[in-house]
Amino acid sequence: MYHIDFRREGALAFYIAAPNFVWESEMDKSQVAERVRKIAEEVLQGSVIELVHVEVVGVGKPTVRIFIDKPGGVTLDDCSEVSQQIGFVLDREDFIPISYVLEVSSPGLERKLYSLQDFEKYKGRLAKVKTHQPINGQKNFRGVIKSVEGSEIVFLDKTSGEVRFDYGLVAKANLEIDLDEELNRKRKSL
Repeated sequence: MYHIDFRREGALAFYIAAPNFVWESEMDKSQVAERVRKIAEEVLQGSVIELVHVEVVGVGKPTVRIFIDKPGGVTLDDCSEVSQQIGFVLDREDFIPISYVLEVSSPGLERKLYSLQDFEKYKGRLAKVKTHQPINGQKNFRGVIKSVEGSEIVFLDKTSGEVRFDYGLVAKANLEIDLDEELNRKRKSL
């Protein structure tokens, strides 16, 4: 498919024909994200930096987002170095059919929970979870990740108390900041 662009500059008028790539489906984006994930895993192998998640978003000029983390948090230098290393491999392999933006960043304080291992890693922490189907009439939960038992998450919801659900029911989840805990920590450090 080609994109035809008509341009007029002064007295001259001309057409420019250029390839115009259109993602055929979300599968195309997920295949690119999977390949980028494999590249990022290879680049980060043996490093203290953990690959958290890879996604491809947007149309036209998509954004390839790579989220990284490490104990104590990532720095701007970490993001820059990882971006350069992965960018070099992406340029060399040249499998993304259009121009794109590469973003490398930390997942943030209220990071998304992308896997069952994330729930295990962050048990005891405050989180927000949305499920695909209601559990006892409720789809949105706020509280503490109590434990993970096999593929089941045990969650202490502020409204309903202890709730159990299979990881497969999770539509979206992320950590939340406990403002009271943060304020208490600040006060103690003063």
